[in-house]
Amino acid sequence: MQDVLHSLGISDSVMNYVLMPLLIFVARVADVSINTLRIMFMMNGKKNIVPILGFFEALIWLLAIGQIFQNVDNPLSYLAYAGGFATGTYVGMTLDEKLALGRVLVRVITPKPLPTLLEFMKEKNYRFTNVGAEGRYGKVNLLFTVMKRDQLQEFISMVKATDQKAFYTIESVKRVSEEDLNIMEDKSRFRSKLWSRART
Repeated sequence: MQDVLHSLGISDSVMNYVLMPLLIFVARVADVSINTLRIMFMMNGKKNIVPILGFFEALIWLLAIGQIFQNVDNPLSYLAYAGGFATGTYVGMTLDEKLALGRVLVRVITPKPLPTLLEFMKEKNYRFTNVGAEGRYGKVNLLFTVMKRDQLQEFISMVKATDQKAFYTIESVKRVSEEDLNIMEDKSRFRSKLWSRART
């Protein structure tokens, strides 16, 4: 790579203190972002795409670390490496939030039943289980439901609108019994979301 840059008339100082740190930074942003997506897909049981992401993650990482070793005396390379890692973590988390793939388990605990919330869930065709339970201060209502992550924000807003003091927990779900029926839908949602983000 250095020979190519020399042939373009780029000086050693520009190459060592501008271009190489920039390339290392971009490489680290790319491989850490891919790593975050790989973990996201792995947690959701998408084992077909995980090895592909792992391959490119390792390849980009090797290219970045190779440039570090070639510029071991350049402190900017280390700063670019660390900065790329931090930025890549942020970018990966942002992609995870925007794509909102996978499913989550939501538990809602309230001191009394919430018929308005149950009607909302029936209208939205959510599958849920609503049972009575015993809490520290007496009888409570316990609601379980599994939904797609892109539906979560609307659901939580409805929970808060129905009961501002409702207690709820959210957990990632690796697999549900209907997963095989919806796997093509997940793939199409991923492609459409990724394409829409690329155009903006």
